[in-house]
Amino acid sequence: MSLMNTRRIKLPGQSLLALAFTLFLWRGDADTNITAWIPIFKGVEYAVGTNSPGGNGFAQRQAVFAARVDLTDPEIELFSTPRITNYISGQRESAGYTVPDFLATNRLQVAINANEFDPSTYYLPAGTPMDIRGLSICQGTVVSDQESATDSASVMFTSNNVPTIVHTNWPRASTAGIYTAVSGTYSILVNGVNVGYRYDGSSEFIHELQPRTAIGVSQDKRYLYLLIIDGRQPGYSDGAYDYQTAAWLVMCGAYNGVNMDGGGSSVLAIQGSTGKPVALNRSSAVADSGKQRTVGSHFGLFAKPVPGFINDVMANPDDTAATITWTSVSPSTSQVKYGLTEDLPLSTARQSTLVTNHAALLKGLTPGTTYYFQAVSTVGALQYTSPTNAFETTNYVTTAQLFDITNAWSYTKANLDGVAWTNRFYNDSGWDGAGPGLLWVDMRANGPNPEVQPKNTQMPADPKTGYPYITYYFRTHFTFTNSLVGVSLIFSNYLDDGAVFYLNGSEIYRLHMDPAPTPIYNGTLAADYGCGGDATCPQVFEVSGDLAANLLAGDNVLAVEVHNYNVRSPDITFGAALFFTEPLLTSPELAIGLSQGTVTVSWSRGGFTLQQANSLLGPWSNVPGPVVASPYTSSLSGAARYYRLWR
Repeated sequence: MSLMNTRRIKLPGQSLLALAFTLFLWRGDADTNITAWIPIFKGVEYAVGTNSPGGNGFAQRQAVFAARVDLTDPEIELFSTPRITNYISGQRESAGYTVPDFLATNRLQVAINANEFDPSTYYLPAGTPMDIRGLSICQGTVVSDQESATDSASVMFTSNNVPTIVHTNWPRASTAGIYTAVSGTYSILVNGVNVGYRYDGSSEFIHELQPRTAIGVSQDKRYLYLLIIDGRQPGYSDGAYDYQTAAWLVMCGAYNGVNMDGGGSSVLAIQGSTGKPVALNRSSAVADSGKQRTVGSHFGLFAKPVPGFINDVMANPDDTAATITWTSVSPSTSQVKYGLTEDLPLSTARQSTLVTNHAALLKGLTPGTTYYFQAVSTVGALQYTSPTNAFETTNYVTTAQLFDITNAWSYTKANLDGVAWTNRFYNDSGWDGAGPGLLWVDMRANGPNPEVQPKNTQMPADPKTGYPYITYYFRTHFTFTNSLVGVSLIFSNYLDDGAVFYLNGSEIYRLHMDPAPTPIYNGTLAADYGCGGDATCPQVFEVSGDLAANLLAGDNVLAVEVHNYNVRSPDITFGAALFFTEPLLTSPELAIGLSQGTVTVSWSRGGFTLQQANSLLGPWSNVPGPVVASPYTSSLSGAARYYRLWR
């Protein structure tokens, strides 16, 4: 890979840094890759991705720009577009700005575009009133409410930057405690699974090759990823499909991700050393007109380069333990306050030894759980505390697919009110038919919607009305041979319009239907719909805990009833892919290196105490400190020394 025409940007508190900015020279043998992360602000790093046609990557030229934000950094403050003056919900919600102008106006260090918005006219004057689509919250104030299932992939943050992605925020999820939120069109990465639309021949505009903006979050919720892919510029960058955007998020390190507003709005801007904004990518709007596009929704952050007394606070969580490390300006004591709430009712024992590099070990934690904590250091009578941070303990899992979207289902349009058709032993041999997904009916006068793909099994319409029946029923069998302990099920559905899902006879989920305990009958209409009313994008949900307890070792039956939204709706569609996650048994890796009379011991996971012995059989004792953070360095003593990790 070669880069040319780079811009050198003076960043606050740093030396001159060359950032790849405009023109890429593409080599046919280059692989899809992303560069190393380069720090640009405290807690914020930057990388560039490239892809060359003819290499080992995708078939399109792609120029990718990414920022990685450490959400545990206490200096990071997130910010989205605030309310406009004379605010009117659903009409006059925000003031339109270009992304660079939004950054400059609010004195941010990093900013991108976020939600879709109206009007979508290009190059409007700064401050133009706009209506944001989907949920948007700025500093605890709702700027745009979630109005429907459209544009409902919401990325939410507490005031302490703890992220949550609600992949289908309809019905509305609770926003209690949410300080910042933006929303995209749909999710493309769910718990490490690429669920992006995979049909490159789509003629629906949003799924075509486009410039992209995406937001991702790492599995441990420590890192936030802001991703831009340029497009519509032949010879430089063609753009990306949904699944390619998700693949880039994975390469960055994301575990969950959302497709935001894209096209000419896609911009990543940072603050230069003089305070002026610098756009890192080359948007298609600038390529067309030389001007940035005015957008109605933005997402940005403040990043302070000046450290305080306590700096570099880091959490290295494992499943039932976590190591907290930090530095201080001068030698001081070490202690961590922590707990499941911000009241921080628990604390580690105070380490009275005065040090500048601190480490504390938290034990007895619950896997897959969010904890809040503060680092505490004292010097004499003075006590210093870090801002309250959060981490999520690891719930080691692995993901596999049980069946894909073309899985075969038995189906019928018969009225099954009062029939135990979801039962595992129900005989469906007399149903209307069976076939692979997508199963569909489309009675439009101008023919079936070409965007709904793959059309595999056509079902009958009601000959009396000329429209689909209100409800169709589906059943399929699948075999599960793994352990049932800690299993979660992930459903990725192409659905028009609403559905109720049953596992081995028990209801497990409702999608776009009235919530339980409202009864569902053959004549019940869907309460809403997703993806604009057509099955053109995946609608994803996860079933875990008690709801997944109906999963059996061996044969299982999944039953689904799909309901239309309107008695005169011309189409109905169903297909589902099913994945599962299960606990992954892993062990930490312990490594020892020798160099110039010193030994360095390092390990791959947090939550452990380093122990030592003069014999492999012991006795073992904690390395003085105790040492709970990797790496540990000591002078060679000339005698044999053994090390192990202990919890």
